[in-house]
Amino acid sequence: MTSHITSRGGEAVRVRRADARDAKRLTRLVRSSRAYEGPYADMVAGYRVGPDYIEAHEVHAAVGADDRVLGFYALLLVPPELDLMFVADEAQGLGIGRLLIAHMTDRARAAGLERVRVVSHPPAEGFYRSVGAIRVGTARANPPAVRWDRPELEIPIPVG
Repeated sequence: MTSHITSRGGEAVRVRRADARDAKRLTRLVRSSRAYEGPYADMVAGYRVGPDYIEAHEVHAAVGADDRVLGFYALLLVPPELDLMFVADEAQGLGIGRLLIAHMTDRARAAGLERVRVVSHPPAEGFYRSVGAIRVGTARANPPAVRWDRPELEIPIPVG
């Protein structure tokens, strides 16, 4: 399944299944995200999206015409969870996040899921709510890796 949009800059964007060759680019996107600067930096400092992770899970990348990775997500099927979702800093505000959520929703529906759990980066909660996620709780801090509470949300998957 591939989805297409046109960004504000007129560039065609498609979502494709990530493969092992994308591992370094996805890792770089995570580690360089401005959303994880300051007090959040420790969480992604040594983070790695490895080829084994990509092969084991539903990992999809939004790419531009030149195959530049603009964002990606990882959907775990058991238990259903949006484990990772990142949009490149330079692609923020172009609809890439919404495209990825729509694609993830289609994949979740195809897998027979009714809802997908999201433990959100605190500053991203508003985005997830804007795409239909519902706050269901709080994931408590777990130092030293995560030193802050995080919103726990669910994205309902409508029957297609």
